[in-house]
Amino acid sequence: MTCRATPPRATTAGRAALAVALGAALAACGTSSSTRVEDPPPAAERTLTVLAAASLRTVFTDLAESFEADHPDAAVALSFAGSADLGDQILAGAPADVFASADERTMERVVEAGDASDPVAFATNTLTIVTPPGNPAGVETFADLARPDVQVVVCAPVVPCGAAADQVADAAGVTIHRVSEEASVTDVLGKVTLGEADAGLVYVTDAALAGDDVQVVDLPETGATVNTYPIAVVASATTAGPEQSALAEAWIDHVTGAAGRAALTDAGFGVP
Repeated sequence: MTCRATPPRATTAGRAALAVALGAALAACGTSSSTRVEDPPPAAERTLTVLAAASLRTVFTDLAESFEADHPDAAVALSFAGSADLGDQILAGAPADVFASADERTMERVVEAGDASDPVAFATNTLTIVTPPGNPAGVETFADLARPDVQVVVCAPVVPCGAAADQVADAAGVTIHRVSEEASVTDVLGKVTLGEADAGLVYVTDAALAGDDVQVVDLPETGATVNTYPIAVVASATTAGPEQSALAEAWIDHVTGAAGRAALTDAGFGVP
């Protein structure tokens, strides 16, 4: 479009008013340039809320990216914490579509309450001992965890890693000198990496993620107890309708399928 402004004869006041009008007209002409503003990409239409054990953070974060690539209309909202806390949240009515626990006991509570479908086992994990780099307390045997001069941090007994720690200690006949009981395995790991404990019992997968921030003391006693990880569709997903329930099932298929197994194995998890 060609814009041309030829003002007629006018009074001084009229010329001022006409100048304003002409400026607006010319500005409008300028907007007709060939520059095009691209539309933003469409937002995800559905959100899948996944509650998962803290030890699954890295694996599930990676799997969420590949899942969203396969389901561009969906966004995965991940929430990580101790399994017992997550189970309590679901029992209290917290909205969720999928629950992945670090033990079968916690999942059973949720299923028995009618708040989740029949679970599927998808991973296993075992404990190991970690210390600050250099192992300053000289932890060399499982019995060393009973020494009064060794400050040991473990998960609380209601948490899967805490229940496993108790089982390992009972089997070894050792009373651990525990100075703190944490709500999740990542909290235990944090205490050790910050130098606030001489040793901690964590999953082998978390120890691997910590890398050089910790020293691993791999002892045979810690591998005696194996935690099995189950995953299930939460009842609120079913209540939301068949599309949401199908999306939750698709996530479980992703976790238990080839992509999930590869990611879990790479992270050090066992596969049932």
